[in-house]
Amino acid sequence: MSEYYKPRKTRGLYTPGSKEPFRISRSKIDLFVDCPLCFYLDQRLGVARPPSFPLTLNVAVDELLKKEFDIHRADQTRHPFMEKYKIDALPFKHEKMDEWRDSLRRGVEYVHKPTNLSVRGGVDDVWVNRKGELIIVDYKATSKREEISLEGRLGEQYKRQMEVYQWLFRQNGFDVSETGYFVYVNGNKDAEAFDKKLEFDVVLLPCKGDTSWIEPKLNEIKAALESDTLPLPNESCDFCLYRKAARDVQIEANNAKNRKLNI
Repeated sequence: MSEYYKPRKTRGLYTPGSKEPFRISRSKIDLFVDCPLCFYLDQRLGVARPPSFPLTLNVAVDELLKKEFDIHRADQTRHPFMEKYKIDALPFKHEKMDEWRDSLRRGVEYVHKPTNLSVRGGVDDVWVNRKGELIIVDYKATSKREEISLEGRLGEQYKRQMEVYQWLFRQNGFDVSETGYFVYVNGNKDAEAFDKKLEFDVVLLPCKGDTSWIEPKLNEIKAALESDTLPLPNESCDFCLYRKAARDVQIEANNAKNRKLNI
């Protein structure tokens, strides 16, 4: 069996009518937005999309950035990025910082009472400004020559990610700034040689969040989970299009085989 993909799962699935809060991660909310059918197959029926391979270089950059900001968190000093972009804030010092970052075990979590969904997500960083507002921060790493921006489908996904984190912290009683930031690290491909090092350019991208869509979406998710009817797929979902094409060609192949046997 594949090291990365288990075709069926039996744990962590939603049971209609259950009184226990059902844990749903930020990424699963985004999965529902991307394709309700893929979400239902995953969270009700136990068949998840095949995962992408681990982006180990991105993980390494994330870890190094966290260590770097944690030095300034301990000393309560401004990071040079904050100086450069004139952000009047400090890394937020809080006893739950490590817990909030740990998306696999807990992250920042809140039970949405109308749906009994326990929403959680692991944040990369949190800053605090002079007004006492928390600033949600996420690290991104890439390597491309075009200008870094939050435009397009991927940018929309990143924005939703930021908004869910902002919503979670507000539900936990914190005053949260509407504007969060992406620390975007871009590997430089124009160096003359590799020379056992990779140089990066770093940009800070502001993101003004709007969390008004989250609670209506949680209501939609709850209704889908409670239903025994499969939701319609997103017409542009690559995974659904692949499944349909594979199913159709198998049916055609079986029909052709049966026709030969009946001759």
